[in-house]
Amino acid sequence: MALPTISFVKLAAPETGVAVLLADDGAKLGALASAIDAAHGGLVTRAIEKAAFKGKQFQFLDLIAPAGSGLDRILVVGLGKGADWKERDWQRLGGAIAGKLAEIKASGATVVVERPAGGEVEAEAAADIGLGAFLRGYVFDRYKTKKKDEDSGSEKGEKTGDKGLKLALAVDGHLAAKKVYGAREAIGEGVNLARELILEPPNVLGPEEFARRAKELEKLGVEVEILTEKDMKKLGMGAFLGVGQGSSRPPRLVVMRWNGGKEKDKPISFIGKGVVFDSGGISIKPAGGMEDMKADMGGAACVTGLMHALAARKAKVNVVAAIGLVENMPDGNAQRPGDIVTSMSGQTIEIINTDAEGRLVLADVVWYIQDRFKPQFMIDLATLTGAIVVALGKHYAGIFSTSEDLATQLAAAGEATGEHVWRMPLSADYDKMIDSQFADMKNTGGRDGGSITAAQFIKRFTNDVPWLHIDIAGTAIGSPQTETNRVWSSGWGVRLLDRLVADHYEK
Repeated sequence: MALPTISFVKLAAPETGVAVLLADDGAKLGALASAIDAAHGGLVTRAIEKAAFKGKQFQFLDLIAPAGSGLDRILVVGLGKGADWKERDWQRLGGAIAGKLAEIKASGATVVVERPAGGEVEAEAAADIGLGAFLRGYVFDRYKTKKKDEDSGSEKGEKTGDKGLKLALAVDGHLAAKKVYGAREAIGEGVNLARELILEPPNVLGPEEFARRAKELEKLGVEVEILTEKDMKKLGMGAFLGVGQGSSRPPRLVVMRWNGGKEKDKPISFIGKGVVFDSGGISIKPAGGMEDMKADMGGAACVTGLMHALAARKAKVNVVAAIGLVENMPDGNAQRPGDIVTSMSGQTIEIINTDAEGRLVLADVVWYIQDRFKPQFMIDLATLTGAIVVALGKHYAGIFSTSEDLATQLAAAGEATGEHVWRMPLSADYDKMIDSQFADMKNTGGRDGGSITAAQFIKRFTNDVPWLHIDIAGTAIGSPQTETNRVWSSGWGVRLLDRLVADHYEK
């Protein structure tokens, strides 16, 4: 797989290859685009008129360039109404352009980045176009040995992804845009790492293999510590360990630390559920769709991708992250409904359903992090409940928080990045639903309010540290296809949390 190569050049008319021009609603061109049109005998304006091109958002007009012009094609892409344009749309634009270039099998292109209505495009916006194209270029084809010709359907014997798109962005202030893009590319790499971890088959990516991949972050300066099953037994992590009893693959707890801030600054913390495959255990899931449960480690994948992004762009913040890696399988040693386990906190848990396993992993990891590191706050991510998918579908993740500030900040980051969140309630009434007659609590409160009672369960282990839980069951698995994503899982959450850190916690 070859990802797009993004470069930034001075704002000037392209002389070769494909030229991409921007048009606003009403198909108005910018100054340089108009000059390019004039140099080609008014080809673009005539085509706009004859094709009834309106410049609607991400609408394309594809023109073959005249012989002798030096260009192969001229693509015009609509931006739509300026009043409707949002910050995140620059990334969408980059993805849409990259998608169209792939469709016409272009190996390279130059985008003339100018506002049709006049005014300079900011370096951040130009860099976001590059990030969108970078994200759109990701494919997961590691296990495909041949590529089908899209036109004939015949096998060509060519490995996929051998040639990546070369995209130049011609923009005022190209050096500033190039500098900004360095950080954007780090974020894109983090997103793609999260995607790759989620998309890997479960026979390839077990707890030990996942831990080894996380350890590769040491190359970027991340401190990585891997706790084994023996270590976790000494710590008393009975809730976590109970989940993996039925698997022959031993669990791992990975702690990652990025020290980019001042030594005296307390760290912020991110925690990910990493169930590398979830059969449901003794409370086994239905067969239909069970293959999707290779992605039940989506929270851990996001946290790992986030740590890559923060380290690669040298974020000025101290972060401690942890991922609990385990496989939930049924065998003669598997955890049973009716079992009672003791968590690291000392609280006891009655197991009602072995398929409510992610919260058991998080219970011990959350307690461990708050107890050892005393962070400013904790955010956990988990593909935790089907109930959140019923409530919100696949376009918003549900959030639950004890901190008004964190919830507000994350919602704003969601609006900026397009990775939206919706706040759900917490209350004593829901908390009562997980009380047990035999233990301190039970691991499920039943079907009603299932995502809420799951969050209430985790909350019992936060020990009053400001905390926010993100249920990504809808957004991490089977991600909707967008301008910047054409794979089964988008790596949701990396851009969201990086934006949260950048806006509020870097110094």
